[in-house]
Amino acid sequence: MAPAEQHTLPKAEPPVRWTRRHLLDALLGLSALAWFGSVVYPITRYLLPAQSNEPQQSTVKVGTKEQFSPNSGTIFRMGSKPGLLVRTPNGEFRAFSAICSHLDCTVQFKVDEGVIWCACHNGRYNLQGINISGPPPRPLDPLIVTLKGDEVYVSLRG
Repeated sequence: MAPAEQHTLPKAEPPVRWTRRHLLDALLGLSALAWFGSVVYPITRYLLPAQSNEPQQSTVKVGTKEQFSPNSGTIFRMGSKPGLLVRTPNGEFRAFSAICSHLDCTVQFKVDEGVIWCACHNGRYNLQGINISGPPPRPLDPLIVTLKGDEVYVSLRG
């Protein structure tokens, strides 16, 4: 007869001890993860900008006719974005988005030259909002001016 089989329990593995090597590996892994996150997060935020929670105003009262002398310009707020109202030398009102089409700087009216000017890179637009010099690639976005009695209102197109 065969000798009785002996059943033995498997030996228990000794607990893993943290050595300096394990600690350095963990620190290196965590620092690589932190570096990766610090690079990927800003790129993701740039490519997927946050949506604005502020409601966009479609019409804004800018003021009264008497507040704007001929050959003048005024920057106003249209929701969260700036607008530019220009009163031409002959008294006509024109309005544009005051955001330069080059790098989103705020444009202003230069009385002495009679042009709309962007201070960032010396871009210039005529009083129809068309880019005439400098780096702006396209005209300013036009807005609609409405006169109701003495009051001047500006509206978005569309």
